Amino acid sequence: FQNEINEVPFFDIQLPYELALKIFQYLGKTELGRCAQVSRTWKVLAEDEVLWYRLCHQEGFLLDTSISDHSCWKLALRNCRARERALKTNWKNRVGAVSQLRYELGKVLCDVHSCDGVVIAGYTSGEVRLWDTRTWDYTAPILEPMHGPGDAGPQPHVSFVRINSSLAVAAYEDGSISVWSLMFGREPIHRYQHNQRIQALALGSEGATVATASGFEVKVESPDDRGFWQTTKTFEIQKLVNFLNVVPDVTGSPVTVAAAEDIVYLLKAEDPGKILHSVYGQPVTCLDVSAHEAAFGVKTFGWLLNEPNQILLYNLETSQCLKKMGNSIGDFTCVNLQNSPPNMLVTGNKDRRVRVFDLRKSESLCSLYAHQLGVSAVQMDDWKIVSGGEEGLVCVWDQRMGTKLWEMHARHPVRHIWFNSHSLITANVPDEKSPRGASIVDDDLTVHHKHRGTIYAYEFSVDQLAGESVLPICRSSYDEVTGYNYNIGLAVPYDNI
Repeated sequence: FQNEINEVPFFDIQLPYELALKIFQYLGKTELGRCAQVSRTWKVLAEDEVLWYRLCHQEGFLLDTSISDHSCWKLALRNCRARERALKTNWKNRVGAVSQLRYELGKVLCDVHSCDGVVIAGYTSGEVRLWDTRTWDYTAPILEPMHGPGDAGPQPHVSFVRINSSLAVAAYEDGSISVWSLMFGREPIHRYQHNQRIQALALGSEGATVATASGFEVKVESPDDRGFWQTTKTFEIQKLVNFLNVVPDVTGSPVTVAAAEDIVYLLKAEDPGKILHSVYGQPVTCLDVSAHEAAFGVKTFGWLLNEPNQILLYNLETSQCLKKMGNSIGDFTCVNLQNSPPNMLVTGNKDRRVRVFDLRKSESLCSLYAHQLGVSAVQMDDWKIVSGGEEGLVCVWDQRMGTKLWEMHARHPVRHIWFNSHSLITANVPDEKSPRGASIVDDDLTVHHKHRGTIYAYEFSVDQLAGESVLPICRSSYDEVTGYNYNIGLAVPYDNI
């Protein structure tokens, strides 16, 4: 009968409880389970809440909680791991609920972006709309533009939309930009104007930094310490901008990366117009940036035919080229560096393939034959890849096996893909904004659904009950809630086919 509070028997010596706890903190789940079978005293020690709280955080679960939030952290870790396994199974077997985000009055879809399940969409009617896919009963508000004294008549088309955790931004065909705060209602908090059509729009993943490119000008806007918006910096560059990104997690003045034909600029307030990369005759075909690196695809043609297309990786702090990856005949059409796992990079190409690169080896880990007309959007995590193609196909792949798990098809090219552990958002945006058969009258709604474009939201979470994870109109009174394999599991829960 030992004093379990003060002393723990360690073979032939007695250790204080705190010292024994420090020894046990180096053990994993399996070792703690074995130690709990040694004796009653060791069982109390091996099931200490501090040990399991630390293990839970080490595996990435419940990071924003304190030790007092759960009475049994061993059970909490077990539930988190079971939920992760169930989510992975649902992803692989396409079990969940799907909803289509529609807005008929918006006419044809122009651009879509999303952040943490909140979707923003711009339309040819000039309207911008939000959806929060995390709640089914969310009424999507229309973000109202800021009307000037001479703004009578129809609204111009929306060119680009972007959203982060606090802001929503839309750029219009007439060169105007509206910024909304997601906290303060539907009226814009800031608006500014370019003289020409906007070619690129970028919004920082966190904070409030908006960058726009129009003509040979790149303008960066952000609020000051008092919250008043101002032009942080205006850059004059030599060529028309094709791609624009704001570098995330930058302290101090914002940093942007712009790709203008065959030149890549690193735009800082203190060092304006610094050229990161420039090779004559090699235009940039895609661009993405992380906190310290920039990845972009370059296209070779003309007298450089003997050199294949490549992905270049640059360090933003030293401005040095770190890696040259890929030897492809086709052009690289999309690259995702910011959302990829550490030391990983995923790209899409016109040669119909999705490629995953290891940045430490500069070689392709896997190459997936994906889409007939080329890859237009791609994202990956530690075990799966989601890709979208110009033909409208969305494919989900198992990265390690290199096999396709399932696919969904819509009419128009896939222009946006975003997913996290339990949800997926895809957007099929039509290239033709004025389809044949559409009336000239502004308030006419005769544009057929097939011309409008579609936004899909998939939910694979197991937190919801089976009967509550679909819309009420689709719910069944049957006790059996299994569906057939060619639908999202629970949408038609009538029988097994």
